[in-house]
Amino acid sequence: MQPEDLQKLVTLAMPYGKYQGTLIADLPGNYLNWFARKGFPPGEIGRLLALMQELDHNGLSHLLNPLRPPRGIHRTA
Repeated sequence: MQPEDLQKLVTLAMPYGKYQGTLIADLPGNYLNWFARKGFPPGEIGRLLALMQELDHNGLSHLLNPLRPPRGIHRTA
């Protein structure tokens, strides 16, 4: 994990799939767990999904709240 990865979780949106456009930090736990079972995609998006799944699984998602930008501001991956 890189220090900037936590910031990316609250600013980057899922680039494809059912939750396209949803911030990675806002993806539902069952979707993250599905990736954990089936395999995370390669590259940065997979690494960030794995990190978010770990945070969600351990009940630590709330730690991202202070990092969130003002509402309506996000980037796509």
